[in-house]
Amino acid sequence: MKKILLLVVLSILVVACNDKGASNVKLKTEDDKTFYAMGFMLGSNLQRLNLNDHELSTLYKGIVASAKGDKAEVEMQTFQPKIQQMFKTRMEAVSKNQKSTGEKYLADYLKNNPKAKKTESGLVYEVIKEGSGATPKAEDTVEVHYHGTLINGEVFDSSVDRGKKISFPLNRVIKGWTEGLQLVKLGGKVRLVIPSELAYGDAGAPPKIPGGSTLIFEVELFQINPKPEAPKK
Repeated sequence: MKKILLLVVLSILVVACNDKGASNVKLKTEDDKTFYAMGFMLGSNLQRLNLNDHELSTLYKGIVASAKGDKAEVEMQTFQPKIQQMFKTRMEAVSKNQKSTGEKYLADYLKNNPKAKKTESGLVYEVIKEGSGATPKAEDTVEVHYHGTLINGEVFDSSVDRGKKISFPLNRVIKGWTEGLQLVKLGGKVRLVIPSELAYGDAGAPPKIPGGSTLIFEVELFQINPKPEAPKK
């Protein structure tokens, strides 16, 4: 609860852009820029609530009153427990909408891409480049390049953009990766369209991945390092 309150307080101080005082602030000094950067990062937590301008104004009013030492206009003990419930309710609504949009995207993708296949779990995959030789097992460590986007095309993470491959045990990532990478051969490249239940679920991975999001990854497999055999007793 304290963490949620802190995020709200710090975020609203910057993101209440409909307030004239906040929107007219000029970033003149390094301290100004530092506070702005801190507020921008923290403000991303409020994206999950899908707040309108009136709600932002109401939050901002409470912060200003508290900061000035004014008396609260509501009974705080009554409303403090409702904050967490509001977060939960709003996030569930956002997740539901994301899931609905994602389901339509998955259906359209399968319809428009004849080479795409859907597994029993709901993962959709399309081999872009056939590899050769072995496919990894869940316990293996793989070296890959990947490019991850939301279904609207927004990039949320990309080793390709960073210019550096990444290695990881295949059973320590999201379920869609663990399953999907076992469907591509060494040297191959695959596109994975991953429903939220095989990705980050209702919680998402803020600030870049909303709850309930369907994710798209293009992954190229460069190396497979099998799990070392356990020493014989």
